[in-house]
Amino acid sequence: MKAPDFLLFASEAEILTLWGVGFLLVAGFCSWMERRRIKRAELNRVGWVPWTGLFVCFAVIGGGCLAVAIPGLAQG
Repeated sequence: MKAPDFLLFASEAEILTLWGVGFLLVAGFCSWMERRRIKRAELNRVGWVPWTGLFVCFAVIGGGCLAVAIPGLAQG
């Protein structure tokens, strides 16, 4: 499998930024699913996925990746 051309010459900071954005997108999905679970029609159908815990984990990882990558992007 060949890497796309825009990733072929990307620096580590750019790749880490993409990972961080990806983790934050997954965190947003977890947040959306938690809101959906809270507003459910049948109160007895709670579900088994810990959406809040997953949201916190993905948000911390994504924020950490971006915090590490931003200084590298700023230097060029």
